[in-house]
Amino acid sequence: MTLIIVILTSALSILTLYRQELFHKLQFNAYQVWHGKEYYRLISHGFIHADWIHLAVNMIVFYSFGGVVERWFKILETRGYLHYPDLWFLALYLIAIVFSSTITLLKEKDNPSYNAVGASGAVSAILFTSIFFAPVSKIYFYGVLPIPGIVFGILYLVYSQYMSRKDMDNVNHDAHFLGAIFGFIFPLFIDLRLFTHFLSQLGLN
Repeated sequence: MTLIIVILTSALSILTLYRQELFHKLQFNAYQVWHGKEYYRLISHGFIHADWIHLAVNMIVFYSFGGVVERWFKILETRGYLHYPDLWFLALYLIAIVFSSTITLLKEKDNPSYNAVGASGAVSAILFTSIFFAPVSKIYFYGVLPIPGIVFGILYLVYSQYMSRKDMDNVNHDAHFLGAIFGFIFPLFIDLRLFTHFLSQLGLN
């Protein structure tokens, strides 16, 4: 499923880089969602990207952690926690795209000039679901500095909140924050008992 999403997202992103009319039709525009009832934008914007670097970064991170989450879902299937792990993974990804946009939707619903694209909210969700299942496993920050997942997660949330308040760049940090929170709690929608797994990984149970 991870590879399918990477291929689909990459293909659509590349297509819209060369077809601006389609890009504008699919991008997240809170005004059009709220007032124009173009609800499809809540999903479609997660499959297109602003440029090649934006696409590459998101897909590399997603591919790195998507396979990890898929393996965990397959383990949960063998243990009787869920059926159809691919559908659960797809649900995690798609719902995260929508959920991560909710704050931005409410903030910008009366601003027709605000637009956003990218899978960052969903990618954050996948990353944090992997942290839930393996909180002490190392995440290599910038591919070099090894940091325990739970520590990286806390720093990520603090940074996202700080940058959201500062509003000093063109990055939707609210989407990063909400996507991360959603990804971390998603396993609890599968089964609340999985929280004991998280605690045991930290040596607290």
